[in-house]
Amino acid sequence: MTNSTPQHTDLKWLYIDFNSYFASVEQQLQPHLRGKPIAIVPVDTPTTSAIAASYEAKAFGIKTGTPIYEARKKCPELICVLARHEAYVDFHNRIMVEINNHIPVTAVCSIDEAACILMKNEASIEAVTTIALSIKRGLAKNLGEYIRCSIGVASNRYLAKVATDLQKPDGFTILKSTDLPERLFQLELRDLPGIGRNMEIRLNMAGIHTMESLMQLSSDRMRDIWGGIWGERMWHLLRGADLPEIATQRRSIGHSHVMAPDLRVPSKAFFVARRLTLKAASRLRRMDYYASSLSFSARLESTSYMKKGRYIEDHLSCWRAQDNMTFLHMLNQIWRRMIYKLRASGMTTIKIKKLSITLHGLVPASDLADDLLSDDTNHRYNRTKHENVSRAMDRLNQRFGRDTILIGMLPSQGRSFSGTKIAFTRIPDKEEFLE
Repeated sequence: MTNSTPQHTDLKWLYIDFNSYFASVEQQLQPHLRGKPIAIVPVDTPTTSAIAASYEAKAFGIKTGTPIYEARKKCPELICVLARHEAYVDFHNRIMVEINNHIPVTAVCSIDEAACILMKNEASIEAVTTIALSIKRGLAKNLGEYIRCSIGVASNRYLAKVATDLQKPDGFTILKSTDLPERLFQLELRDLPGIGRNMEIRLNMAGIHTMESLMQLSSDRMRDIWGGIWGERMWHLLRGADLPEIATQRRSIGHSHVMAPDLRVPSKAFFVARRLTLKAASRLRRMDYYASSLSFSARLESTSYMKKGRYIEDHLSCWRAQDNMTFLHMLNQIWRRMIYKLRASGMTTIKIKKLSITLHGLVPASDLADDLLSDDTNHRYNRTKHENVSRAMDRLNQRFGRDTILIGMLPSQGRSFSGTKIAFTRIPDKEEFLE
């Protein structure tokens, strides 16, 4: 008689990575896109790049960051779909509810990834397999058959994430400690989280070109190559150690926008910069933070003598603030200074391809001390008045819809570029789509 009692394992984490997430949501919502190569784009122009690609498009070598003009050469039948970020956040929230029906979500890692700690009674191969298959069935039933994911299980969160890449799409991989390190040898260096293009170059310069050669390094050598503690942490993680996560603190709030061709001239791009500033300030107030500096950066359109396009940046500091008028005044100063410098450098035609606004030096309102360095009562009164007006604007926009009220532009001028965008590592709150 065989013993049916589940064997104890060192499995501790289950990681869920959704396949071609933005594209999969569009294929679920739009049946005519199913089975076809599609690319999700931020703006409707051939000069933009894909922010996501369906698996049918990936088969042609199209991936995130592929320029659309290049993608169409690889796949003339490619269908470009304008991103609908609010739909992706809505599906994300529904997905998290569904996962929680099967196992508690420990950490939401990005818009399309989540990690779950396994309890002792869930850590056997039999039990975790049942959970994983149950999640997949639940997603298909309650969200749709095109909302598919790859699930990885391992002794730590890092390896569980790595395991999701071992079988895609719609995979399920258990990575046991006894599988290490040989099971990792099928991966490329760039497949590992924490190894980007620059780090791959650094590893290659150190004579490391394969996973096998990486695993032969000592922890001290990995720390030297990475230039910090992450290299040593990675050495332990790749060997199955379940290290505690490093706590992070919010340091900035910002938004960026890739410009449609008709918005790239400075006179129109300035409206986009103002709108991004208002959006960042509104989010700052909703999160109850104050900021002490504003930074601006922009990528200019490439020219015949500058293929990548010129990158410019500037910033200004202020006393703690969270009101619209303070940050708009700072933006005005930066903008005038930027245009003057570009004109003085001999540029006669200025076209801005992408711009970003970021608020730095965040301090929670609860941690603010009184302004003991200033006895300017009028200044304090104006700042308080501006904060009250800004919060009133927030309430109107939340109640009646985004861009109901703006500063310095008509609502119709802002709606074409004011929508919230998703960075894969940050999921917007629902309120943000009304800011």
